Amino acid sequence: MNSFVRALRTPELRAKIFFTLGLIAVYRLGVFVPTPGFDATNVMMCADQAASAGGSNVLGMVNMFSGGALLQMSVFALGVMPYITASIIVQLLRVVIPRFEALHKEGASGTAKLTQYTRYLTIGLGVLQSTTIITLVRSGNFFVGCNLELVPDQSIPTLLTMVLTMTVGTVLIMFMGEMITERGIGNGMSLMIFSSIAASFPASFGQVLSLQGWVTFTLVLVVALVIMAGMVFVEQAQRRIPVQYAKRMVGRRMYGGTSTYIPVKVNQAGVIPVIFAASILALPQMATSFGDPTAAWVQWVNAHLVMGATFSWIYAVVYVGLIVFFAFFYTSITFNAEEIADNMKKYGGFIPNVRAGRPTEHYLRYVINRIQSAGAVYLAVICLIPLVALVYLGTSQDFPLGGVSLLIIIGVGLDTVKQIDAKLQQHHYEGILR
Repeated sequence: MNSFVRALRTPELRAKIFFTLGLIAVYRLGVFVPTPGFDATNVMMCADQAASAGGSNVLGMVNMFSGGALLQMSVFALGVMPYITASIIVQLLRVVIPRFEALHKEGASGTAKLTQYTRYLTIGLGVLQSTTIITLVRSGNFFVGCNLELVPDQSIPTLLTMVLTMTVGTVLIMFMGEMITERGIGNGMSLMIFSSIAASFPASFGQVLSLQGWVTFTLVLVVALVIMAGMVFVEQAQRRIPVQYAKRMVGRRMYGGTSTYIPVKVNQAGVIPVIFAASILALPQMATSFGDPTAAWVQWVNAHLVMGATFSWIYAVVYVGLIVFFAFFYTSITFNAEEIADNMKKYGGFIPNVRAGRPTEHYLRYVINRIQSAGAVYLAVICLIPLVALVYLGTSQDFPLGGVSLLIIIGVGLDTVKQIDAKLQQHHYEGILR
């Protein structure tokens, strides 16, 4: 809190903060602007019915990331998900396409090129996802059980206008996110997701209060504070691998001889494993939509692999298993032990008591696997909180105190505070130099 007060007293930082808040306000305003072509009244009635019944895991996650814009069919219905998906795809393609890995190693110019590819892919995914959503709404498979007419005019020009509006909304969100990152405070896309999740908290807590009473509501608040304190501790925790650089002569100058460290976070993979796991678990439910509702396999999938109104041990075990798998998989891609070991050897760095080259690579992989084991368990426990709340509190699967929501709230909050502190220190040093 002291950092924010000091930042507001600094003219330059105050302008950045107000610029960020202004764009976030525009984003939140766009959530409530309906897409032309939809019957806004019928959409709201179907959205209220879907919210009370609880949707699929991925549908609930996308709706949470969009701040409720998806179920309202607003101009920002797609939210930040196309950009997030495009960013993940481009990052994963570095392993498959050598050209992408070469661009990543080129520095600022290569990163700018990868960012451009991400933008193009975001537009393509926006067109694909908006077309899919409109098709599902027209067929009645989006709001299951709601038979109201949602698209009165189904002519080709109207449908193309709807697709164009949703896609342009995605592009505008991407533009505002990049503007916040460039001219504001913090990461733009992360702050937009933060605002969307935070906007859903009052309604979620209000649901707990109305259904369970004051005693359970107070218990939930106490548990929330304990969970958030523990998450802040874990998110800040890191293993520091010491690195020593040998002295070397370059011309007449002596370089090296310094000590530093490689910080390895406990939760190195972040929230990505949870998103991957939820996406994989959405495939069985998607398959059942094309099958006979009375078929035995459809009923088994709906009872054991779809998180709805009842708790399923099979769903919980598969969910945890996927989270652990993707935690190790994503960390192995983002933390390249071979590249780090080669760079250390190139610049004369070594880990004490570990030989340079291949032994350093093996040591780094050994350390990251041990730390990531704790990180994977941590992610699994956090994501099981909504399932436990479903059993003991009778809440919906979109319970706010767990899973993706708290991971993003804590992570983005800590990152934003760190950036404000860094800019305050920079401003303080600049003031001294002047």
